[in-house]
Amino acid sequence: MTVAFVNVVALDAPDPTALARFYQQIVGGEIKGEGERWVDLIGTQGGVRLAFQEAPGLVPPSWPGEGSSQQLHLDLNVTCDIAEAEDRVLALGARALDTDDQGGKRDFRVYADPAGHPFCLCRE
Repeated sequence: MTVAFVNVVALDAPDPTALARFYQQIVGGEIKGEGERWVDLIGTQGGVRLAFQEAPGLVPPSWPGEGSSQQLHLDLNVTCDIAEAEDRVLALGARALDTDDQGGKRDFRVYADPAGHPFCLCRE
């Protein structure tokens, strides 16, 4: 028997509303609390609630980094061709950290969101 379930994944951000909008363009959903210190993204593709907490002094994790860890990353299964998904997240402000150097054979690619959190686009 379990003792809990995942309610929300919360990410620190210098601008929680801006980061919520970034992820909304990728996974859908509705933003609640725009302009507040805590912003929710609910009703996302896949049903996981994301939240964004104001952290003005955020120091983004380095990935990959010796001497520091990524701390957390999101794996996002793509609903289209992975190359198309890559083009779309880059246009939204993501930064490539580790793209596919195997001629399209690898099942994931790694990016940083505008606040610097790593996330992966994955083929299901």
